[in-house]
Amino acid sequence: MKPCNQSLTSQLRRFGLALVLPVALLGAFTFPSQTQTATAQSAAGNRPLTIRSDIQEYDAKSQIITARGNVQMLYPARQIQATAAQAQYFSKERRIDFSGNVYILQQGGNSIRAEKVTYLIDEGRFVALPQGNRQVESIYMVEDSEIGGQNNTPAPKTPNLKPAN
Repeated sequence: MKPCNQSLTSQLRRFGLALVLPVALLGAFTFPSQTQTATAQSAAGNRPLTIRSDIQEYDAKSQIITARGNVQMLYPARQIQATAAQAQYFSKERRIDFSGNVYILQQGGNSIRAEKVTYLIDEGRFVALPQGNRQVESIYMVEDSEIGGQNNTPAPKTPNLKPAN
């Protein structure tokens, strides 16, 4: 074996060991055409959360998955899709930190755009931070029964009040 192949083989063995140890945490790792996929499952409901990216690392000691490059997350149980430059899944804290041009879309059309977003899984809560002097953008679909044709009467006009002399 050439030294380059030995290094690669060593890295693959270490990576393989890291995958075997957290069997309860990770459902599957696949490597289709340079994109890596990790599927994490929660212990209670075993609902898959799939992360695809160019590069992924798993730290068995801290139980943190780091995904970098063209990150795509799909969490069907919560009807959430996300894209970012990087994502870190902290399995012990049940938290996902996204960074770099983050876009999160929920079924129904609600969305968030920010530089950094933290998703607190157990709380179902997002915390978004902007880049530099920019702002976070959120779009929420709001049901408004008065606009949907159920009640199209205009708001009452207020009388023109003149100041007393």
